[in-house]
Parts: sequence; structure tokens; C-alpha cells
Amino acid sequence: MSPQRRILIADDHEVMRRGVRTFLENRADWHVVAEASDGQTALDLARECNPDIAIVDYSLPVLNGLDLTRRLKRDNPKIEVLVYTMHDREDVILEVLRAGARGYVLKSDTGRHLIAAIDALAIHKPYFSGAISETLLDRFLESDHAANATTLTQREREVVQLIAEGKINKEISEILSISVKTVETHRAASMHKLKLRTTAELVRYAVRNNIVQA
Repeated sequence: MSPQRRILIADDHEVMRRGVRTFLENRADWHVVAEASDGQTALDLARECNPDIAIVDYSLPVLNGLDLTRRLKRDNPKIEVLVYTMHDREDVILEVLRAGARGYVLKSDTGRHLIAAIDALAIHKPYFSGAISETLLDRFLESDHAANATTLTQREREVVQLIAEGKINKEISEILSISVKTVETHRAASMHKLKLRTTAELVRYAVRNNIVQA
């Protein structure tokens, strides 16, 4: 039999808290030990009740969900925080993840996502509902591309831009006042850094990272 998980619910809407509690009480291994309508009360109750999981709305009065997450994790690093909210903005998601939350479910998601999230957090695994997973992936890919772009030196970026504009090595050497051999060196270095094999891939990279306009 699974060990019982102690759960705290923090939401300023009583109807929402009651609904989540009713949903959770169907599981014998889950026990709601406290409810709070604001962040400060949630923090005080967490210190008294020592829950395993805190279900936290982002938009809490007195102490918002972000600050509450930080304080909960500071007091008890082992507590798992599930942010259960209507906010799907990328900056909000990334903020609470940096604060220590490892679960994020939207209130517009089906109940099975809430259940799955608590199941995952109960064994210290992260959980994000489908829409959130896609948002995080998109943000990661954007930052990954940006990180790749910054690995190029200014001269390498200039060479990549001119290649993407269709210039041949001799034209690039004349435009930048460097030798053809130096152009070839920058071209090879750029492709090696970016793990690209063909000129077509280099052109696509330049367009995607705004080095050249499509």
C-alpha cells in the first residue's frame, strides 16, 4: 500500500478549494491536512502541518504563489509544489519553476491532469500538463537557438550572414577585406560550432536566428 501523502491547498476561491478537496478525497492515500485562502496563511499552516505536497494558485493575496513557493521550498526543500492556476504565460511558468515548483497544471485542464500531477509529485517526479509542456518546449528551443547564436564571434556571424545572402567566398573576402582562406576558416569554424553540415543548413540557421532576413 502506498504511503499517505499530506496535502495543503492554497486558493483564494472557496469553491475551488472545496472542489479540489472533494476530488482528492477519493484517494485513500491522499489526506488534505490544511486549506488557506492567502499565501501567508498557507505558509503558516505548512510550518504547522508539514505537508508533502502543496497545491498553490499563482494569484494569491498577501503572499502570491511565486513568493509562497520560494518560502515553502526554503523552509522545507523536500516539499513538492504544484502550481494550479489559470495562467499559462511563459514568464510565469519559468518563474515558478526557478522558485522550485515541479508541477504545473492549468485550471482549464481536465481533472485527470490534477490527479496525474499529484501522483507524479508523490514520488518526486515533475509533471506538466500538455499545454504547459508545449510552452516550455517552445521556450527551450528559442533559448537554445539564441544560445547557439551567441557562440559565434562577430566575424563568424558576418561570414554566416554573407553566405546566407548568397555570396561566394571570394566576394566575402572582398567585402570584409580578409583573405579567401580566412573566410574558409570562419565558415568551417561556424559550421563546426553549430553542428551543421551543409550550406543550406547554415542558411536556415541564419534565418531562424535573425542573422539574415528570409
